[in-house]
Amino acid sequence: MHRVSVCVRGEWFRVPCSGPRASVQSLGFEALQRYHQAKKLEDGGRDMEFSMRRCWGGELLHPEDKAEDVLEDNDFVQLVFAGEDDRHDSSPLAKAVPNSYQEPKEYISLDGNSLTTADLVNLGRGLFKIKLTPEAEEKVMKGREVIEAFIREDKVAYGVNTGFGKFARTIIPKEQLVQLQKNVVRSHCAGVGAPLSVERTRMLLVLRINVLAKGHSGVSMETLDVMIKAFNASCLSWVPEKGTVGASGDLAPLAHLTLGLMGEGRMWSPQSSWADARAVLEGHGLKPLSLKPKEGLALINGTQLISSLGAEAVERAVSVARQADVIGALTLEALKGTANAFHSAIHAVRPHPGQVKVAGRLRSLLDSDVFPSQISESHRSCNRVQDAYTLRCIPQVHGVVNDTIAFVQNVISTELNSATDNPLVFAETGETISGGNFHGEYPAKALDYLAIGVHELASISERRIERLVNPALSELPAFLVQDGGLNSGFMIAHCTAAALVSESKALCHPSSVDSLSTSAATEDHVSMGGWAARKALRVVEHVEQVLAIELLAACQALEFLRPLKTTTPLEKVYELLRSVVSPWDRDRIMSPDIEAAHTLIKQQKVWKTVQPYMDEYRTKLTA
Repeated sequence: MHRVSVCVRGEWFRVPCSGPRASVQSLGFEALQRYHQAKKLEDGGRDMEFSMRRCWGGELLHPEDKAEDVLEDNDFVQLVFAGEDDRHDSSPLAKAVPNSYQEPKEYISLDGNSLTTADLVNLGRGLFKIKLTPEAEEKVMKGREVIEAFIREDKVAYGVNTGFGKFARTIIPKEQLVQLQKNVVRSHCAGVGAPLSVERTRMLLVLRINVLAKGHSGVSMETLDVMIKAFNASCLSWVPEKGTVGASGDLAPLAHLTLGLMGEGRMWSPQSSWADARAVLEGHGLKPLSLKPKEGLALINGTQLISSLGAEAVERAVSVARQADVIGALTLEALKGTANAFHSAIHAVRPHPGQVKVAGRLRSLLDSDVFPSQISESHRSCNRVQDAYTLRCIPQVHGVVNDTIAFVQNVISTELNSATDNPLVFAETGETISGGNFHGEYPAKALDYLAIGVHELASISERRIERLVNPALSELPAFLVQDGGLNSGFMIAHCTAAALVSESKALCHPSSVDSLSTSAATEDHVSMGGWAARKALRVVEHVEQVLAIELLAACQALEFLRPLKTTTPLEKVYELLRSVVSPWDRDRIMSPDIEAAHTLIKQQKVWKTVQPYMDEYRTKLTA
């Protein structure tokens, strides 16, 4: 028999479809009757006009359709009264996953030791389900045995049978230990601001599972199993993005994450959109989390918000950094620059890894015996000796960004697979030991460094855009458009790039140099890592957007050099952009063009386009 969850004025009811011929309207009447009974109202439901709408997707249901024909088992529906506002949640997060969402079939096995930043981002995108390795399950069970022994033997352990923070010396009676764990979760749900996106909430949940899988947190397999099932069903709690100071871990965000798993507050799934957490869990056949002693603290104490957002920032930084080399090469060609500054001998005598790597990429993209450039050939005999720094110094500037990203990725990768709560459980010795692994200073400092490093890609890109649009520097039409004056061309696109760079400069001020004492001076030095992670992500996005503008401008500049062509790989990038953006022959709205180019960069299509040609260049060079 089909069962459907129906929302009536904010209250949720599980309603069976009474027989195969039951209609959508009869389903609504049954939900109305239950609503009136719950509210102790007179049952006038059959005299009220209402409509029925699926929560996810928002489709309006015809009242005479058979419920079993138009609704899935465990579907979610909203009843909307005539004359009242449609209360279907249309927040950006509710729409973050398309109606074509497909449940993943493949699994990633978690062991607490080998999760990568790329794995985490892919899990956030919903590309995989998860399971624990047998070895991880055994470690979790052994860790829980230590906690159970402490309780049996009436030993005192922080967070197991004591209060928290300033209340660490307050002993809690055994009969109140479960209530203690519920209380710490509820009281710590004090976050504010917009909720994390679907993808970022998935990342937060799966990263917490991975850390618990190390077996040093003292949680039970029953609790971990609930969390894994919720992840695999994409049942995701409402987690506000602000409220963590990044010491004692990301307490507020992780408390909100746990609250939904307890069946309290709000929760999202592809089937339900936003709904009451208990209704979402039960609609997916899941039981709310029932916390055991120590488990509330174990679930909210750690650096997983900083680290999960940091992993996304790192992965996007890796992507945009290598595409910046390609776009910089396009600009150099459009400005008739020289590749001499990228000669291998120059970089061999200053062999920073990133610098050497970037110079090699530029050589594989620019004029060579493998990929000749007609544009380069056209000015080979000019009297220009060297280019401006924004062209000549691409390996040095882009190179240190690459090295910065590599450093930060190493720090974040370590953090993804570290036990960061308190106290930690050591099954080998039967001990619980209080320490400070929850302090977010490592990822906070690293992400401040990432923001400072990756910002330079936007800074130098904006200067290259200036050279492209300024006729005194480019020998091209002003603002890359004919009939200047009548047309403004790329004038304001460059202003947008300048605005983004200026905003990023402020965001690059490190948050981890700040500290405010909290918890009655128990937590008297904090990392502010949550803000470090969020602003690093914003800086990375700004870099993507500025480079999208440079990509548009460089390809537009090539229009004025035709019929000459650049190298094969760079012509392929030109063709890629022209598949989504037409040349600029007269003024039009620029924002859609910038967004289209930004999408190409986010999807790594610029890099994927040139990668086979770069491989071909290296192969022929060594042949």
